Amino acid sequence: MVLAEKQIPFELVPVSMEAGEHKTPEYIAKHPFGQVPYIDDNGFILYESRAICRYLAEKYPDRGPILIPTNLEKKARFEQAASVEFANWHPDVMKVLVEKVGKTMRGEAVDEEVLSKYMEDLTETLKVYDLILGQQRYVSGDEFTLADIFHLMFMPLLVANGIDVVKTVGPNVARWWEELTTRPTWVKLQAEGVQSTGI
Repeated sequence: MVLAEKQIPFELVPVSMEAGEHKTPEYIAKHPFGQVPYIDDNGFILYESRAICRYLAEKYPDRGPILIPTNLEKKARFEQAASVEFANWHPDVMKVLVEKVGKTMRGEAVDEEVLSKYMEDLTETLKVYDLILGQQRYVSGDEFTLADIFHLMFMPLLVANGIDVVKTVGPNVARWWEELTTRPTWVKLQAEGVQSTGI
C-alpha cells in the first residue's frame, strides 16, 4: 500500500512459506525470525512491516501523500495513533482472526464463548475509535497517514469472513473504513494483487 501510494518502483520476490523458503539459511540471514516481509534496498536490509512502511515514507517524502507528518504536534498525534493501532486495534483483531478464521481454515471447531469475548473486546475498542473519528477525519487528525494504512493489515480478512463490526459499530468508524477501502490504491491492490513495477 505504501509503495502504491508513493509510486515507488519495486520488484516483488515471492516466498513460499508452504515450502519453508522463509526458514532456509539464506532467508534467515536476511530476516533472523524467518518471517515475511523484508526489503533489500540496494543492500540495506530491513524487516518488520511497520518499520518498512516508516522507512519508505521517510525516504520518499516528496512522492505521493505525506504519510508521516513533519509538524511536531501532528507527528505526535501520528505516533499516538500508530501506538494505539499496535497496542489496541491489532491485538483485538488478531484474537478474533485466529479464533474465527484461523480455526475455520484448519478445520477446527470455533470456541463460540471465546469468540464472543474477543468480539466484545474488539467492539469496545471500535467504540472508542468511533468517538475519536467523530472529531476528525482520520485516526491521527484530518490528514491520511501511515497510521491509517496500518489498520488495513488484517481487518479486511475479518470483513471478508462476515465479521463486519467495523462497518456497524458506529457511523464514524464506518465512514472512515469506507474511505480507506475505496482509496484508488487499495481498490487496485484488491483487484490486481501486488505486482512488481520494475526498479
